[in-house]
Amino acid sequence: MMKVSQWLLQTLLCVLVFLKIEGTTEVGITIIEGAVANGAVCLDGSPPAYQFDAGSGEGLHNWLLHIQGGGWCNSIEDCHTRTYSLYGSSKKMKSSDYNFTGILSNKQDLNPNFYNWNRVAMRYCDGSSFTGDVEAVDPGTNLHFRGARVFNVIVDELLGKGMKNASNVLLSGSSAGGLASILHCDKFRAFFPTNTRVKCVSDAGYFAHVKDISGEYKFEGYYDQVVTLHESSKNLYPECTSKMKPSLCFYPQFAMPYVKTPVFILHSTYDTFQVQNIWATPQADPKGLFAKCKQDINVCSSDQIQRLKDFRSDFLNALLVVGNGSSRGWFVNNCFTHGQCEYQSKWLGNPSSRLNHKAIAEAVGDWFYDRSTIQMIDSQNVLPHYCNN
Repeated sequence: MMKVSQWLLQTLLCVLVFLKIEGTTEVGITIIEGAVANGAVCLDGSPPAYQFDAGSGEGLHNWLLHIQGGGWCNSIEDCHTRTYSLYGSSKKMKSSDYNFTGILSNKQDLNPNFYNWNRVAMRYCDGSSFTGDVEAVDPGTNLHFRGARVFNVIVDELLGKGMKNASNVLLSGSSAGGLASILHCDKFRAFFPTNTRVKCVSDAGYFAHVKDISGEYKFEGYYDQVVTLHESSKNLYPECTSKMKPSLCFYPQFAMPYVKTPVFILHSTYDTFQVQNIWATPQADPKGLFAKCKQDINVCSSDQIQRLKDFRSDFLNALLVVGNGSSRGWFVNNCFTHGQCEYQSKWLGNPSSRLNHKAIAEAVGDWFYDRSTIQMIDSQNVLPHYCNN
C-alpha cells in the first residue's frame, strides 16, 4: 500500500512554508496540558493544541473553528513517523507554522464575512481525521490513537471560553480536516442550542470512492487500515456503519446522506491529492504512464486529458449524494489544486478561481447567511487548469 503519510509530511511542510509567506497574521498556540489526564492526546501522548484569535465588534458572538489537514496514517510505522513532526506531536508545533490567512484572516477586505469572528485553528496530530479512540497504548512505540477525544477536549475548552453563547458558528476544515468537518458535523452541532446557527464547510475533504485508472478501488484498502488501526467506526455515522463496512463510511459520499446539519462543499474536480494518491497511484499505474502527467498537466497527452475528464465525471457522480436542498451548498471548480480556503489568493484574490464572477469567500458567506442558494459547478472551462501561479 502507498506511503501516503510519508508523502504528505513532505508536501505539507512545503504548504506550511507557503502559508507563512502568504499569511497575514501569526496567532499564538495554546497547549491544553490538562487534556493528558483524560487521555485526549496526540499520537505521541503530548497534549492537543489550537490557535485562537479573538473576535471584535459585531463578530464577538460568532465563532469559526477550522480543522487543520494533514492526511492519515494507516500503520504503526506510518503513525510513528508522524510523531517526529507537527502532525503527530504538539511538541513539534509552533505558532509560526500555521498563520491565519484566507478564511482565518482578520482583515475585512480579505475575509469580509468572518474577519471579526472568534477564529480558531484546531491543530491536527492524530492521523485519523479526529475519529480514533483506542484505550490501549501501543507498547512498542507508545502510540496513542485518541483523535476523537482530542476533538472533544478542544471543543469543550472553546465552549468554556464563550463559544457556548455564540449566535453563529462555522465548523470548517481543509483536506483531512475537511473530511473531519463532515464526519463531525452533526456531533458538533449538538453542542449548541437549537437557535444557534451552526453550519459546516468542507474544503478539499470530499475524497471520492471512485475507480482508479486500473478500474479498481485500490485506495479503499488504505482506508480499511486507517479505520481499523484507529478504531474509528465508533465515531462514524451509525446509520452508515449499520449498512456497510465502516471504512466506506469514512468516504463523504456514503456519510453525507446521514448528515442533518447544513454543509458546504468546496472542491475541485481535479483535486491534486486525489489525482495523485487515489486515482493514479503507483499501484494503479505500475508502468508509470501517468507519473509526469499527474504532476504537471501541461505535459499530459490528449488521451490522458480525456482520462482526467472521465475522472471528473466520476467525481461529480459521487458528489450527487450531497443533495440539492437549500441547506446544501457547493462551489466546485476545475482547478488543478488541493485546498482553497486557507490560501488568500484562492479564497478571494484570484479572478480565475471565481464562478459566475463570485469569489469563494463571497459564495461561502452568502450560503452561510442564507443570502442566496449557492450550488455552483463550473461547466464551462471543464479541462483541468491551473488557477493560480
